[in-house]
Amino acid sequence: MTVLPITSIFVATFAVALVALSFPISLRRAKVGKMVGDSADETLRRRIRAQGNFIEYVPLGVISLCLVEAQVAPAWMVVAIGTTLALGRLLHAIGMLRGLEAVRGFGMLFTYAALLVSAGRLVLDAAPW
Repeated sequence: MTVLPITSIFVATFAVALVALSFPISLRRAKVGKMVGDSADETLRRRIRAQGNFIEYVPLGVISLCLVEAQVAPAWMVVAIGTTLALGRLLHAIGMLRGLEAVRGFGMLFTYAALLVSAGRLVLDAAPW
């Protein structure tokens, strides 16, 4: 069995982050009395989208990170990719929740960088040359 200790730590961190993004949605839904949709509540809408965007990008990022680590990339590279993805998701969430578009944009750039570096490494490892 392959053990992926670095990816495991990042997955645990992302799980906690998802709960941290999800719980405030539940609280806000209870407060505004809207269990489905966003009831045109701007705070609830921002929370839903911050969580949704996290869910849209983190799974592929984690799968990529897992494959990079499984293909025996140097530990520094796995940590760098995971940290870049985590920082990107953190900045994006802060930007979404606080309406800081520049912070949100930097978060996306970090996220894109993590995905592209992972993809590049995976292609290089899989290429037959």
